[in-house]
Amino acid sequence: MLAPKPPRPEDGKVPKVQSIPYRQWGVGRNRVAGAYMLWEASGKKLYAVQAIAGHRIKSINRYWLHDDEVTLQVTGVINGGTNYRSNVQIFSRLGAVPETPYSAIVSALAGAGVWTSSHRGDGQASIAMIATSDKAERQNKTFPYGVPQLSVEADMALCWDFRDPLQDPEDPSTWEWTRNAAVIMAWHQCFNEFGHRRNYQRAILPVLDMWQEEADVCDELVPLAGGGFERRYECNGFDTTENDPKAATNAILASCDGWICERGDGALLFIAGKFREKYVTTLTDADIVGHQIEYDVLFEDECNRLIPKFCFPDIGYATSDTDFFEDTSAQLISGRVLAQDANYQWVQQWRQARRLGKRDWLRLQQKVTGQINVRLSGINSVYSRWVRLEAPNMLPRLNGTVVENRKSVLSLLQGGFVMDIMKHPLSIDAWNPTIEEGAPPATPANVNASGIPTPVINLVQARPNGDSVYVRVVIIDPDDETLMPVVRYRLADAGAGTPGPWIEQRFPNPVPSGGYIDMSTNVVPSNQLLDIQASFIASDGDYGSWSITANVTSTVDPVAPGVPVNMTANNASGTVTISAKAANDNTKFLIFKRGTTGQTFAAATLLGQYNVTANQTITPPTDTPGTGTWKYWCGAENGSGVPSAGQASSTITI
Repeated sequence: MLAPKPPRPEDGKVPKVQSIPYRQWGVGRNRVAGAYMLWEASGKKLYAVQAIAGHRIKSINRYWLHDDEVTLQVTGVINGGTNYRSNVQIFSRLGAVPETPYSAIVSALAGAGVWTSSHRGDGQASIAMIATSDKAERQNKTFPYGVPQLSVEADMALCWDFRDPLQDPEDPSTWEWTRNAAVIMAWHQCFNEFGHRRNYQRAILPVLDMWQEEADVCDELVPLAGGGFERRYECNGFDTTENDPKAATNAILASCDGWICERGDGALLFIAGKFREKYVTTLTDADIVGHQIEYDVLFEDECNRLIPKFCFPDIGYATSDTDFFEDTSAQLISGRVLAQDANYQWVQQWRQARRLGKRDWLRLQQKVTGQINVRLSGINSVYSRWVRLEAPNMLPRLNGTVVENRKSVLSLLQGGFVMDIMKHPLSIDAWNPTIEEGAPPATPANVNASGIPTPVINLVQARPNGDSVYVRVVIIDPDDETLMPVVRYRLADAGAGTPGPWIEQRFPNPVPSGGYIDMSTNVVPSNQLLDIQASFIASDGDYGSWSITANVTSTVDPVAPGVPVNMTANNASGTVTISAKAANDNTKFLIFKRGTTGQTFAAATLLGQYNVTANQTITPPTDTPGTGTWKYWCGAENGSGVPSAGQASSTITI
């Protein structure tokens, strides 16, 4: 409760005005307004520049004046059909080095020395606005809320994804935008100018295999009740330099039920919220000096209802809550509801907030917490997230159970280490979307200047159809037969990080069912990341506002290929001949790699990728790795790039 917290999502809508503007940074996709760097009136024009991030960002997607969304012409002048007419012009910069000054503002204010061509903002993402006053009789209608307040939806920091061999940790120009919680954590710990500033060669590289596995866990696809999938753990949020870096660290950990620990040599151990037996260590009676365990909680600490809260883009990037978890029998015993909030403010998917909420709810129901004094002989458990207690003498009630290591500190006066523990629920990963997913949060009606509501997307799903793929889009039924839904999509990256053009499809005769409208598009580009939006068209042909952007990968073949078979590696005088056979299924590629026995397949050196058919055997050119013990792998991919569940391997010594 007392830990520092980043700003609430809704705080990002309003630009800050203060004598020394604070610096802001962010990850994922957020709605931000930043802080005013310039606020100057000259004649009938108001000039404003707002710094939204103290680093380079990927893109700016949408614009709002107050809570009215606006779109821009090529010149930056807003399109008509809203308040403000065409009296507002908007510009943006992504934070290049060097950056380009706002020429329209420079030409107006440079003469007075207020804003010159030297005001570039190198490395600072920013937005600018020129608002022109209207005739006196129209001023209040053009600007009904007074001076317009500009905010934007931005895809923020570019991060080093350590799973991609094409990305160089020393070259930020090779980094990519991501929502992966593990990748974002590594960036915040090592590369964020406002983060912990650790040396990645010391913090990440010694345990690179662990970080790669946890990033893959965050990217795992979780099935949804209505069909389709979403990533297990995504992270989106922003913070200011007024907060300690640990505030954002806590927010990132909360978004993935994560655990982080610094090893004695400076390496960072990171584990996302998915229980795996390989991370479990054991403490015995011989390792435990003493303990203080509580097997229940005081009445004032009781919780019989847990309410997950998160950032919901569909209500303008504000805090919302999901269906709560509760224990009605405990409420009857207590005589009242004892509620607590679970704060996941860097989470923007309500289903993800529900999954995280269930994990915390199951922990609370265990009601077993305390401390264990661990001898130096139990040091391995200090660096482990989960600990199995084999202590029939010291802890008979917990003997054989698994506890979670919440925090461990060195305390020689207590015998070695003091470990804060909480009993681990064995069913913490169980999830039935049909029963436990719940319903989306209530979304209040949001209309544009024409009175047309904005759709709320409930589900986006890519569906294969032979060698092609289409997209299924489910929106909440507006209960208005005069409105025609329309869906549009585009390539999220058509090259050089720039999205492609929008392609629309109308659905003139939708058939609502169960409070939803289910639509399927025509064939879309295969195996691409797509941006999806929806809108309504009124009977007079006017468009409403477009919905929040959803993303989906149009995978044609979602079935993973089988693991290659008959893998061999033969050494003849230092020259290695390798061979492997494709499984009898949808395998399209075999990927051969070589590395040390301590490396993973992802981190190993690529030897070659080959097109194959079912049951085909591939023998790549021979390899001369040099003296040592080497491990060779062969993995498989289908035509959509979906990898096999594992790889064939062979180890030899030269």
